[in-house]
Amino acid sequence: MAEESVLINSTPPEYEGDFTIVVFPYAKLAKQNPEALGKEIGERLKNAIPQIEKYNVVKGFLNISFKDEIWINFLNENTNNTNFSQFADNGRSVIVEYCSPNTNKPLHLGHLRNIALGYSLAEILKAAGYNVVKTIIVNDRGIHICKSMLAYQKFGNGETPKSTHIKGDHFVGNFYVRFEQEYQKQIKELIATGVNEDDAKKKAPVMQEVQQMLLDWENHKPEVIALWKKMNEWVLDGFNESYKTIGCDFDKTYFESDTYVFGKKIVEQGLKKNIFFKKEDSSVWIDLTADGMDQKLLLRSDGTSVYITQDLGTAQLRYDDFHCEKSVYVVGSEQDYHFKVLKLILQKLKEPYADGIFHLSYGMVDLPSGKMKSREGTVVDADELIVEMEKTAEEYSRASGKIEGFSVDEEKKLFNTLALGALKFYLLRVDPKKRILFNPQESIDFHGHTGTFIQYTYARIRSVLDKFKKKEIAEGKINYTTLHSTERKIILQLFVFPETISESAETYDPSVLADYVYQLAKSFNGFYGELSILSAESNEAMLFRINLATLTSSVIQKGMKLLGMDVPSKM
Repeated sequence: MAEESVLINSTPPEYEGDFTIVVFPYAKLAKQNPEALGKEIGERLKNAIPQIEKYNVVKGFLNISFKDEIWINFLNENTNNTNFSQFADNGRSVIVEYCSPNTNKPLHLGHLRNIALGYSLAEILKAAGYNVVKTIIVNDRGIHICKSMLAYQKFGNGETPKSTHIKGDHFVGNFYVRFEQEYQKQIKELIATGVNEDDAKKKAPVMQEVQQMLLDWENHKPEVIALWKKMNEWVLDGFNESYKTIGCDFDKTYFESDTYVFGKKIVEQGLKKNIFFKKEDSSVWIDLTADGMDQKLLLRSDGTSVYITQDLGTAQLRYDDFHCEKSVYVVGSEQDYHFKVLKLILQKLKEPYADGIFHLSYGMVDLPSGKMKSREGTVVDADELIVEMEKTAEEYSRASGKIEGFSVDEEKKLFNTLALGALKFYLLRVDPKKRILFNPQESIDFHGHTGTFIQYTYARIRSVLDKFKKKEIAEGKINYTTLHSTERKIILQLFVFPETISESAETYDPSVLADYVYQLAKSFNGFYGELSILSAESNEAMLFRINLATLTSSVIQKGMKLLGMDVPSKM
């Protein structure tokens, strides 16, 4: 069997051991009982490796314990090792596309999960040795954009974000909701005259007007283009303000208004190669029924493009710009089928980057009141949510007495750090594929499975280390020889930090790292409650535990940073 096929895990806490080797896969090859084979392997390893202290076998699992000196040396060598958990450049490149907003509405809670996932994954991949390019595609064209534009034409009365003191993306988003209100009103009026509902939806005057506006836009009608540019600028200014608040960045911004043109060219090429076909109404399609899918529209009969048209163009443009071997799309699970189709189309076109497409599909974020709907104005606005989270952080901090002696600026910074930490960790702590029921109060609990708990643990460690610096301690070699079980547990967790980064990167799953940091903080709190650091039983024990606290704080800080969160030095 190949060396890389040997499965080694950390030993579960309910069993004795540091690492566990799964013996089952080899029992059949060796024609032995798994337990007997485990004992034979354990004995051979113990004889060959003097650092192994003992082993035990539970059914087909071989649990190995190393001598304390191994873990003591590991800690002493890495406490101030700046290269600990540093990965060399692996020569591989990856694009992470995330956020992808529409310029007809402000960012909402769903965008926040997208941003948290995309940003953290990009940072984790970088830490694991990848060359990463963060990109964003701004969906700034299409029927939905025209809805806001038409509503502004009809009901805007020349107002602007500046004149109304409303943030640009919110200002435009209000008109998206206004369009829907007018549309529903007209549908009801038509139904009242005897028109059936389906026809009413098509014949509503504002729907016909907005479809004409889209045609005018694609035909570059000057007044339509001028309005589009003006309103997009308002929205983009608002987005940039939100990105700064949230704490995310992008290396390259693409606009659908540019990429759809390239997508149309790809469609033309596909027609020439007979990969695509035209229907009688001149619409362009691809037939994927032989691949277990259906026929997919690529261009409407009037020549206007659809979502997948611009996605084809964007994929090509990004490859031309960066030649990355892998492209990760952070997009909600409702688009699973879309990305299967996109990848398959590019494979049929024999594009060199097609196989590298990966859809990081994530579940929706639900509220106790139900699913959010942008057009009805029932979404949880991202900006407003962050403000509310900051208020909640302030309430909790004041109630728990954790801000004594803070200046006003220090308080403000702390509340923001806690708010973003609580919000992002809540969105990252579970497998991306799972839906989330967001509970703001639960997310900021100082004692729960939260980012706030981790931040508080970090601040607690820094407080201990600050007090230690004020002590007059003679420096020298730390002669600490026997580990307490809680010390051993933390050191083992610290040891697998690099492996955790690697696993999180390879599985495209930030929740792996989020759970690791939480478990490390939880272990440290258990250790701190059981053993004294500054009043340890000996000078050697104190110095050793200071090293343990130092490396733990460093790993928590780095882990949280990779997840997109800061940690306060005091609270």
